[in-house]
Amino acid sequence: MVIGIVAKNGILMLDAVDERIDAGDTVMDALLRSGRRRLRPVLMTSLAAILGMLPLALAIGSGAEMLQPLAISVVGGLSVALLFSLVVTPTVFAILRERRH
Repeated sequence: MVIGIVAKNGILMLDAVDERIDAGDTVMDALLRSGRRRLRPVLMTSLAAILGMLPLALAIGSGAEMLQPLAISVVGGLSVALLFSLVVTPTVFAILRERRH
């Protein structure tokens, strides 16, 4: 689940960067614009999944103890993935693009 969300966020962000570069923006401008454009959808996706898992992570309800470890790992993974999607992916893209050119 976490890998799918991170992959989707990364693909959509870098696709927006490529569109901006093709439109004539510099790499840094394209990264900043696409980051601003994708911030809300990335936050909404991650926060919806995190908030959906919170009752299980807090072991609220009958039978939640069994799924609590899964929910905790998903909440932690999505929290880290949020940082990766918004900071690490654009940084790595900029470094790799600079080395290629």
